[in-house]
Amino acid sequence: MDMTWEFILRIFVAAMLGGAIGLEREYRAKEAGLRTHFLVALGSALFMVVSAYGFDGIKLAEEQRWDIARIAAQVVTGIGFIGAGTIIFHKAENVIRGLTTAAGVWVTAAIGLACGGGMYVLAIVSTALVLLGLEVFNILIRWMSARRRKKLAEYRESLKNDKEKSESK
Repeated sequence: MDMTWEFILRIFVAAMLGGAIGLEREYRAKEAGLRTHFLVALGSALFMVVSAYGFDGIKLAEEQRWDIARIAAQVVTGIGFIGAGTIIFHKAENVIRGLTTAAGVWVTAAIGLACGGGMYVLAIVSTALVLLGLEVFNILIRWMSARRRKKLAEYRESLKNDKEKSESK
């Protein structure tokens, strides 16, 4: 296969995998959705391809070498800024929102880098794990919240019954 088509395949797969994660986030109406995750994965893959293959024709002196890991490291740094933009502290509620979205953007960048490096199986499995984790944990959290609400209602009912018993004596 011509390397150009291989590179196109890498960024295409990255964009589709990032889009799959973004679709889930979009469905849940989170801060970063389909377009953000799509672009992060595509951009990460493109940076990886360019850093690994974009400078092949350049002659280096014997003591010089290319370090493609530097570009990947810079992608991680840049994604940190994007992720930080999705994290918001609500002082009135004393809660932090957007951490899962920031982590999703971060792992989407890693998936894009994996695709850019030609590690399709790793990228696909990682995407499946992200989607599984987001969905399964969401169901688990809802179940735990419902269970907690039920126990709280039972506790309040027992307090009410105890109060009524003590008042009737």
